[in-house]
Amino acid sequence: MSVLELETEVRAGARPGPRPQSRRLPGRSWHRWISPLVLVVAWQIASATGLLPTRLLAAPSTIAATALDLVRDGTLPTAIAVSLQRVLAGFAAGAVAGVGTALVAGLSRAGENAVDPIMQMLRALPFFGLIPLFILWFGIGETPKVLLVALAVSFPLYLNTFAGIRGVDGKLAEVARTLKLGRAQLVRHIVLPGALPQTLVGLRQSLGVAWLALIVAEQINADAGLGYMINDAREFLRTDVIVVGLLVYSALGLLTDALVRLLERRALTWRREFLSR
Repeated sequence: MSVLELETEVRAGARPGPRPQSRRLPGRSWHRWISPLVLVVAWQIASATGLLPTRLLAAPSTIAATALDLVRDGTLPTAIAVSLQRVLAGFAAGAVAGVGTALVAGLSRAGENAVDPIMQMLRALPFFGLIPLFILWFGIGETPKVLLVALAVSFPLYLNTFAGIRGVDGKLAEVARTLKLGRAQLVRHIVLPGALPQTLVGLRQSLGVAWLALIVAEQINADAGLGYMINDAREFLRTDVIVVGLLVYSALGLLTDALVRLLERRALTWRREFLSR
């Protein structure tokens, strides 16, 4: 029996009426692009008239030309590939650690007492303060970079999954006991589906934090990646290359967030069907 069926039984007779669904007016999505375009035009005009010196910030046209050159010579694709590998490896490790510790802490009081204080202390540690220790423990290779990303990813997932587990409706557990479901079935059919919406929120947050942690991680003697490209450009005051790297970071963050939102729509289809009844 799934959480949808249990919620239906618990709330039978108290179903709300159908909710009006807001619909976007067709043809209006382009309005969201007006203010960014105005900003870019103003930026270009300020650069062309000398109000914004190129030594402080390159013009949009210069940045576009630089991005094209970096793509043509293979610098940008290579840097993106290296940074993606680090983020994916760190995210996978952090997701396993975050969700795993949340299950241990959320499913029992003893687990919470054992895990939660440690997670809360680690969460308060600054990333830059960990870099010397990570270099001392793991060297200057890929391991400290991946571990920094994993550490950053684990905390949003832990907090949100833990909150989702503890926020599951107690009435559903009563129904599960009435139906004589075992603990494993309770966790599988009640706890995990009930905590899934909050876990997906943590997933979106952790992906955003992963890219922020990557910028810090790639300060550790990196010889490739977006962070290395930005640091190298900083040494030569190449603001155009720096902005290209930052824009790529932003684009990758938006792309990964869109993927999680797509996953959220697919995974939580049952909620929309239940609420629409």
